[in-house]
Amino acid sequence: MNLLKYRPEGWNHEITPVDQAKINTYIEEGEILQGLVKKCDDNYNLHIQFENGLTGIMPRQEIETINIEENGLPRTNLCTGKVHKFVQFKIKEAKDENNLILSRKEVQKETLNWIKNDLQEGDKVTGIVKNIKSYGAFIEIAGGVVGLAHIEDLSIARIKTPFERLKIGQKVEVVIKSINRETGKVILSYKETLGSWEENAKMFVQGMKTKGIVRETERNKNGIFIELTPNLVGMAEYEEGLEYGQEIDVYIKKIDNQRKKVKLLIV
Repeated sequence: MNLLKYRPEGWNHEITPVDQAKINTYIEEGEILQGLVKKCDDNYNLHIQFENGLTGIMPRQEIETINIEENGLPRTNLCTGKVHKFVQFKIKEAKDENNLILSRKEVQKETLNWIKNDLQEGDKVTGIVKNIKSYGAFIEIAGGVVGLAHIEDLSIARIKTPFERLKIGQKVEVVIKSINRETGKVILSYKETLGSWEENAKMFVQGMKTKGIVRETERNKNGIFIELTPNLVGMAEYEEGLEYGQEIDVYIKKIDNQRKKVKLLIV
C-alpha cells in the first residue's frame, strides 16, 4: 500500500506536475494530477489551470462521486465552491493538447476503493482541516474524502471547542481510528500524533517553572487541571478567580511516571 499516493487536495507539491509531453502516459496509467480551478462556467463545468500554463475542463458530471443529487450531478454550490482552490483529477480524454477533459470523480472512486480495501486502523495519514463543528473537525485525508475527528480525539486535555486545537486549512497528521468498509466512513484521531504521556513528560523536570493553561474552573476535591501540553495535564490545588483558557505560571512539584500524574503549584 502506497499511503503517499493519496493526498488531500491542496498538497500540490506532493502531486505530479502536468507535463505536456506525458499526456498520453497520464491517461494510460491513470496518474493523479492536480491543478487550480480558475472558474466555474454557466453550466457548472470547472476550468482548471496547471502549473505550466496548460488548461483543461472538468464537466460537472466528473466533479464529484460522493456528494451528488438525485440526478447524479454534484450540487451547484459545490461546483462554485471549488473556484480558486486546488483539485485533483485524472485526464479522462485528450481531444488535443489544448482540450483536455478531466475527472475528479475517477480520483474519488480510486480513493474510496483504497479506503475500503487497503487503509488500516492505526495508519497515520496526512490531512487538511476542511470544517470545524462543536463536536469535532472534518479532515480531508485524500482526494476529497473527509473523515471526522471527534472533539475527545483532539487532545488529552479537556477543551471546549475544536478551534482550541485546529483551524480550517491547517495541514495535520492524523491516525485512522475506525473505518466502515461498506460506506467508506472514517473516524480519525489527532491526539495520537501529539506524543505519548511519557514523551511529553520528558520535556519537564521536577522543580522547574513553566507555563500552563487552565482547563477547568469549578472546585473539586482533587484540585484543578492545568494543561502543560495538549497531551499532558497536571493538577494543582484549587484557587479562586481562575478562568478557563487562562495562561498561568506553575511550578512542577512532582512527576509520577508510574501513575502518569503531574502535581503542580500555581505560582
